[in-house]
Amino acid sequence: MTFFIIKAALSGILIAIISEVARRYPSFGGLIASLPLVSLIAIIWLWNDSGGDRSLVAGHARATLWFVLPSLPFFLVLPPLLERNVNFWLALLIASAMTVILYIVAIWFAGRFGVDFK
Repeated sequence: MTFFIIKAALSGILIAIISEVARRYPSFGGLIASLPLVSLIAIIWLWNDSGGDRSLVAGHARATLWFVLPSLPFFLVLPPLLERNVNFWLALLIASAMTVILYIVAIWFAGRFGVDFK
């Protein structure tokens, strides 16, 4: 349980740092947020928790790739909605709903190539 709390605290600190940097320097905050830091941390935690299971880590990395691709349009849709004065929560809902739909399409598409998300 102690290790879980440490993992949660370190992960939360990373998000807090990104939001503070973004508040002062939006572009630099975006750069930091775009780095695969969360994925790197998750891979390290997974490697440690699994006792170095290469297959598990490789499967996680492969699945991450399949889910990163459909999440990219979120960042194409949200800014124009906000710039057109669409309510923040509505814009976030629209961009998020689109992303969920694209995740479903990606899962279907990946399945056609024999990718298994178990």
